[in-house]
Order: sequence, then structure tokens, then C-alpha cells
Amino acid sequence: MDLFDYMREENMQKDAPLAMRMRPASLEQVVGQKHIIGKDKLLYRAIKADKLSSVIFYGPPGTGKTTLARVIANSTSAVFKQINATTSGKKDMEEVTAAAKQDMGMYGKRTVLFIDEIHRFNKAQQDYLLPFVEDGTIILIGATTENPFFEVNSALLSRSTIFELKPLSKDDILELIHRAVSDEKNGMGGYNVKLDEDAAEFLADAANGDARNAINAVELGVLTTPVSKDGKIHFDMSVASECIQRRQLRYDKDGNNHYDAASALIKSMRGSDPDAAVYYVARMLYAGEDVKFIARRIMICASEDVGNADPMALVVAVAAAQAVERVGMPESRIILSHAASYVACAPKSNSVVMAIDAAEAAVENSITETIPAHLRDYHYNEDNEIERMSGYKYAHDYPNHYVDQQYLPDGVRGGFYVPSDNGKEKEIREWLDYIKGVKKGKKK
Repeated sequence: MDLFDYMREENMQKDAPLAMRMRPASLEQVVGQKHIIGKDKLLYRAIKADKLSSVIFYGPPGTGKTTLARVIANSTSAVFKQINATTSGKKDMEEVTAAAKQDMGMYGKRTVLFIDEIHRFNKAQQDYLLPFVEDGTIILIGATTENPFFEVNSALLSRSTIFELKPLSKDDILELIHRAVSDEKNGMGGYNVKLDEDAAEFLADAANGDARNAINAVELGVLTTPVSKDGKIHFDMSVASECIQRRQLRYDKDGNNHYDAASALIKSMRGSDPDAAVYYVARMLYAGEDVKFIARRIMICASEDVGNADPMALVVAVAAAQAVERVGMPESRIILSHAASYVACAPKSNSVVMAIDAAEAAVENSITETIPAHLRDYHYNEDNEIERMSGYKYAHDYPNHYVDQQYLPDGVRGGFYVPSDNGKEKEIREWLDYIKGVKKGKKK
């Protein structure tokens, strides 16, 4: 490194965002994630002993994935290289692996390669790393906000240890906020900031587990708030609320949070909790979820969890799905609330689900069974006249529009649809009980 490189790095560090300047340099400075870097944990011991094998850090933004990679860089005797999958390609990896082989052969030094956003690499790019990870030329550290079991090649996963990072607690973020305000070397300690505790609490709560979001708010507030007559920058609640005007919601429409919210919505409707159902609709809308996706979830629940206990639930859900496509936001939020609350309040039954499951199982075991002759389709004979199958009884010709006759194939037993005692299905059950009585000759 020459003088110009040194000065450039010094200036970059000085002008870097506060969140970057405040990144810990050692394990002891890391806040949170004690489930993986506690003193008795595998990752802590591996970093301290400089015996790290390939790992993948997986977790939401702002939880310390890059921070841990930097700590490893400061702790290891190996050569440390870093690339970002959003801006790098195979050529960059070829340069790293070539240098790694040289360092290994000439100096016996290992190379630790940190790939941020590793899920951005395609399958071929990920496969390129396999032989170098396999023979130990490279120790891989991958960081991803996506579920690695879906986004990272299984061959690469089998050669790596996966560590899941959790969102930081409110207390963790409070500690980082106070550290950022008081640190005179890398933080805002030279600005003479008077941070109100309620403002710090608000920022920690609003950050929603994302440390970077909280520290960025601290930097924005300190740099944009004028010095008061007493020579201090008063960082109070009004400043904090301006820095985070809207609570940060961790939500990726292609990732786990997307499916977690959808699952919570359906389970809330299934559990007959309209408050929770409307809350999750609001949460998904707040995060920018597609209204059509929410409407589809409501339709599924209306059939799967309500069914014939209230047949109108599906009618309402389908109408809502059509309406949101025609109306759009912001009015669609009212329509979705209407449908979700209706489905949540409706009597519940999964009888239609049980029926189709049982029927599908029966079909697998009886696919060769012949449809009864009297149920088969009409057809034309050689004289172009409709030839009716003999033996079929037309239900509408009989009292109550019902007649007892065989409908299932010979080898198939019924009992698929068993209505519950809830809502409309209670009436359906009573009618079917009446039918069974007629079959047994008890009723006429």
C-alpha cells in the first residue's frame, strides 16, 4: 500500500456513514447475536482460534452479517478478500482464486473470501467456487438476507456451516445508539449531543431490529439539528420523530417475511380473530404488498376454513378480489378489510377439505372402477336418436327431489363429505341425516 492508497482509505473511513464507522473491530464490541457468538459458542471459539471453516450468515438487514465478516478480517492471519455479488462476477472470483492459490503455495497462507449478497450469484457462479472451497484454497464467508436453503446451491451449503442472525433486541439497539452518540473517535462524541432517553427509546423501538436504521437516524438528527444557546445539540423526541417518520417494517415480498405475514393472516382468519386479520392486512399493505396477493389469500381461507359453514364467505372473498383490481389503492384497503373481517367472523368448517382429500385417496385406489351404467352420458344411436341408459332415475320426478340409487362405482365406499355442526352445515347435516333415513327405510 503506497501513501496515496493509505490517504484514500483514511479519507473514506472519515467520510463514511456513521453506521459503517461504528462497526466493531473485535468480537467483544459486537452487540447481540449471543446465540452464535457467545463465549461458549462454536463461532466465537472458531474466530478466536483462527480456525474458521466456510460459513454462511443469514438474517435480516442490519443484524451484523457484514460486521461479523469484518471482525473475522481483523482476527484472522489469513488473507482477507471481499466482493459484493451485486457488482462482481466470475472474473472477480477468478482473480481472487488465482491469488489465493499463489498465497497458499508460496506463503502457506489461507484466503478468506467474504461475498456479500451471495444469493445474487447465479448457479454457475456459485458452482465455480466449489472446488476451491472443497480443497481449502478459499474459506468462504457468504452473507445473505434470503433463506440460503432456497437461494444457495446445495453443494455449497453442504460445505458450509449456516448461522442465522436474529433481529437485534430493543436493548441491543439502545446500547448501539448511546455508543454512537458518545464515541469521540468514530461516532458523534465531538458534537456535544444531549440525547433524551425517550428519543433514544423511540429510535430503538422504531428501528424494528435493524441497527443500521437506528444509527443512520442518529447521524441524520445530529447533523441537521442546530446547536442551542447552551452549546449543545438537543436530540429530543421531535428530532427523533423527524428522523424516522415512519416505522421501518422488515418485509421482503420475495422472501420469508412475505410468507410469514400471509400465514399469519390466514391463521388469524381461521382462528376467528377479526382484529388480527385486519392488522395483518394493514401490515402487508404498509409494506407495499400487492392487493391481489392479499385477496387471493382471503379467497383460499374462505373455502378452506369456512367452506359450507357459510357459503357466502367465498362469494364475499371473490367479489373483493374482483373489486380491488377495479378500484385500486387506497380504497382497496377498505375492501380487503371487509372481506378479511367477514371470513374471520364466519363459522368455520374444513369439511370440504377433508372431503376432497378423502376422495382423491379413493380415486388413487379405484381409478379402474367402472362408472355405473345408469350414470353414463347419453349418446346417439345409428338412427341419430338419443339412446338413454336404462335404469337411471331422474331425481326431480320423486318427492323432495331425491331418489335412492347408486352413484359411486361398485368398489368405492362413500363418507367423504361429513358436514360439521357449524353454521349452514348444520342444516346440510340435518338434510343428509334425513336422506340416510330414507335409504334405510325409516322415512318416506
